[in-house]
Amino acid sequence: MNLASIPSPSTGVIELGPIPLRGYAFCIIIGVFVAVWFGNKRWIARGGKAGTVADIAVWAVPFGLVGGRLYHVITDYQLYFSEGENWVDAFKIWEGGLGIWGAIAFGAVGAWIGCRRRGIPLPAWADALAPGIAFAQAIGRWGNWFNQELYGKPTDLPWAVEISEGANRVAGTYHPTFLYESLWCIGVALLVIWADRRFNFGHGRAFALYVAAYCAGRAWIEYMRVDEAHHILGLRLNVWTAIIVFVLAVVYIVVSAKLRPGREEIVEPDRDTTPGKDADAKDADAKDAEQDADAKKDPLSKDEPGESGKDLTAESTEAAAEKG
Repeated sequence: MNLASIPSPSTGVIELGPIPLRGYAFCIIIGVFVAVWFGNKRWIARGGKAGTVADIAVWAVPFGLVGGRLYHVITDYQLYFSEGENWVDAFKIWEGGLGIWGAIAFGAVGAWIGCRRRGIPLPAWADALAPGIAFAQAIGRWGNWFNQELYGKPTDLPWAVEISEGANRVAGTYHPTFLYESLWCIGVALLVIWADRRFNFGHGRAFALYVAAYCAGRAWIEYMRVDEAHHILGLRLNVWTAIIVFVLAVVYIVVSAKLRPGREEIVEPDRDTTPGKDADAKDADAKDAEQDADAKKDPLSKDEPGESGKDLTAESTEAAAEKG
């Protein structure tokens, strides 16, 4: 018998007149805002310009949402394309289902595009944003609480989450794996902040530490979950993904530290790298040079009079003297 537990909301939607406010989407939006806000503070501290993080996030966030949804739909295709299921549900992102692996991978592509347009190094931008992403994940996981999903095995612990009867779920109290991951992500963010200050990380190593630390927690949290998932050699697919990505992140930290020690001295150029600006500047310089050349050739130029101009001035002076 449970003496205490975490109640789940009776609905994941709050009706604000004609506008439905979905808890899952709200958590994602707040998480993105926190990541950009905190990332901007770190970027400025690294010597970057205010607003750059937000400008690049305009590219990274949409790519990340698409990638996260694609990963979820591909790895859980039976939820949408099996007999009796409606494939249109694959587009209902507000009902939950974003794979962090796809979100980070596709988000990195979007960030790369944004960084190239601004002429800044992607690893430096990723380092600045890393703890903010972890904080965003900590907030976003509460969207699973609103949807009553991604819980663990049954338990009588006082912090168990109450799950009501519904589609593909049985009423009871379960391990709140969404809460475990939320707390773990907060710890990851604090770890990255401390390690970045202590070891002066650069060239993407702070981001790699975030990835490695997150994967270490995701592996054991994923093992506790009871929702349907594909298994390989007895382990859930996401457990294998966490293990592989963890190894890659650690290897990157070690190799990067040897090949590119230290931190970037300049993370953002001072000049405007907007496409077309350089060409416009060159055209303007060419026009100025051409005007200067014409002015030197013009014998009646006020700034630099030619020989003829000097003769005319002398004649005028003589004529005035004769009249006097």
